This record gives sequence, C-alpha cells and structure tokens, in this order.
Amino acid sequence: MTAAYNEAAHIEKTIQSVLAQTVLPQRWVIVSDGSTDETDEIVRSYAQQHDFIRFMRMSRPPGHSFRTKVVALQAGQKHLFEVPFGFIGNLDADITIGPTYFENLIERFYQNSKLGLAGGFVCEEVHGEFKGRTINRPHSVAHAAQLARRECYEAIGGYQVLEYGGEDWHAQVSANLKGWETEAFPDLPIYHHRHTGAGTNLLRSSFRLGKLDYSFGSDPLFETVKCALRVPLKPVVLGGLLRFLGFAWLSLRREERPVSQEFISFLRSEQKARVAGMFRRWSDLDSSRKRKS
Repeated sequence: MTAAYNEAAHIEKTIQSVLAQTVLPQRWVIVSDGSTDETDEIVRSYAQQHDFIRFMRMSRPPGHSFRTKVVALQAGQKHLFEVPFGFIGNLDADITIGPTYFENLIERFYQNSKLGLAGGFVCEEVHGEFKGRTINRPHSVAHAAQLARRECYEAIGGYQVLEYGGEDWHAQVSANLKGWETEAFPDLPIYHHRHTGAGTNLLRSSFRLGKLDYSFGSDPLFETVKCALRVPLKPVVLGGLLRFLGFAWLSLRREERPVSQEFISFLRSEQKARVAGMFRRWSDLDSSRKRKS
C-alpha cells in the first residue's frame, strides 16, 4: 500500500525502484490522497502498463494530515485482499529501495517464524551522500518500507487511524504485545528523498511527537530521558525541549488516550527496561574508566 499526497517530485522514482525488484508484489495499490499536482497522471501511466499496480483516488479538502494518510491506506488495503498473499505492508511515496530489498526482507521472515513486522534502515542525503539516520534502531521499524506477516497484520488489526500519527509505532507495539518479534535491519537501506523539514516545521513536528508519546502512554521517566538525550541537527536544543513540552501539555490536560490500558502497561514495561539497561551501561562505563585511571 502507498498513500501519496502531491508526490509528483518523487513517486516515479519510487515506482521504478519497485519495478526493478527481484521479487515483485502480487498487488500494489497506490492511493492518491487528494493530490492536486501531477501525482495522479504519473501513477495512472504506470498502472496502465503493469497489471499488479492499481491506482485509486480519494477526494478530500486540501492539506496533509496523519489521519488522512491511514484512511487512504485502509481504503487501499481492500484491493489487496483480492489476491493471495503472505506479507502485506507499506511503501512511502518518496523513497527508493535496492533491487533485492523485498527478496532479502522476505528471506528474514522465512529464517525466523516469529518475525511479524520488519523493514530496513532509513537513509537521507547529507552533503550529496546518503547516510543512515541517527534515530535508526533495530528495535524501531520505520513505516517507510515495511512488511508484516499476514497473520501478524490481521492480529493487530492493521494500521490504525491516529490523530498524532505513529501508526508504525502502534503497529510495532501491538505486534510485540501479541507475541510477535519486530526488527529493522541496518543492511537493508531505504533511501528517503524528501528532506526532513527544518525551522518551524521541525519545531512543530517535535511538539507533535511529544503529544504522540503521551497519547500512547509513554512512561514519564523514559520520556524525560529520551528528550534530554535526543539532539536533532537543527535546532540543537529546541527539538528535544518542544517534544517534552508536547508531552507535558497533554499530561496537564489529561487528554484521553486512544490505546488500551494493556497497550500502555506493555509499552511502559519495555521502556522501563530500556532505561534500566541504559543506566547499567553508564554505570559499567564509569566503573571501567575509574579502574583505568
């Protein structure tokens, strides 16, 4: 599934990278989410040439939101169940992947029967060279180009419509809660061609991410540590501060969360374990330095 809103600048590269795959999808539904540029014409032209590509258009008021993206994906997924499949997933409209990406990713699923959700590491262009994002982690599967085992996808109820976004994070926590393993593989690069917004866009995004963290029930101590350690490239300090303020703002308002108490308890137990592990590593490092001195 791909949801595309005004992606004329990038979506042709995305389509060509899929056409070059050694393992092609049985069905690929590209949903134009109210695009007003040439996105529709580009996708239609490829859909006419390749039977496995389906084009779908949704009309709505202009503008981008995280809710409408997932609504588009949910509408598109109906066309996927018309064909037999073992894996289902998302592909963003502004990325490219190497020709063996799907083949290698599916092989990881065959190697591990407990693997339910997986993807690669996102790379972005820095000074003319693609480099892995500093926030890439094996335990965090980016939505940009991910696959889910069908049984896992159906168990979690697919991607959920969430006000502050985070459908990929929600899917991952839900999969882990259901007993599935999830993993991002650093040797499977995903090339992201749309630069992350700077200035006001980055600041607004940081505040939204804090509200997202609250809405999922993140542990307050974990949130504090994470925001203190997260240092975005530009601006250096405000990103982490605004993320914490977004979290604190909804905490003060006691806004209702869209997830179950079971989801929150599971997420917090994972986060507390990560914080404890972090403090142990710091303690071990400090002890090692003292012994050397």
